[in-house]
Amino acid sequence: MNQMLQEPAGAEVAPDLQQSTEVINPSGPDHGPPAPAYPRFAKPQRVAFVQSCWHREVVEECRIAFLEEIAARHITNVDLFEVPGSFEIPLHAQILAKTRRYHAVVAAGLVVDGGIYRHEFVADTVIKALMDVQLRTEVPVFSAVLTPQAFHESAVHVEFFRRHFAIKGIEVAEACANTLLSLERLRGQVAAGIV
Repeated sequence: MNQMLQEPAGAEVAPDLQQSTEVINPSGPDHGPPAPAYPRFAKPQRVAFVQSCWHREVVEECRIAFLEEIAARHITNVDLFEVPGSFEIPLHAQILAKTRRYHAVVAAGLVVDGGIYRHEFVADTVIKALMDVQLRTEVPVFSAVLTPQAFHESAVHVEFFRRHFAIKGIEVAEACANTLLSLERLRGQVAAGIV
């Protein structure tokens, strides 16, 4: 099952906000620090986000946090895809990367169950395959595919990993945006004959 997900309500940034470079810093003790001003891209960037259905209630926290953070970093063209499990992510990532419509592919999944050797094998296989996709296609692929040492279907564990995936969503958005900025500069330097 390959399913392109609809972007959640409120995930889109209004066009007039996408162009703004001004950081609003209201004065007063109740407003906290100003929002960081992130660098802008020379060209619009498009990202594919591929998430597994397995433990969707946990993994979706990564997607939600990713979408919020990546929009703050001036990337608002994100297409969402859902696959049955983490094992299916690399093939989808490869097909999406080969379309050349995406500047990056982000993967999110939770690999659990089946004994320590099985889930570690699956996670290791997925990560190695994602690295292969990135090297073959020259489209960066980012992983938030996690395999905890101990995961139980208890409410406490589910809540812990939901929070953990939200943190990973922010981290993978930061890595994605920073890498795309770096690649944009590098490719410009190569085209100009500087490197």
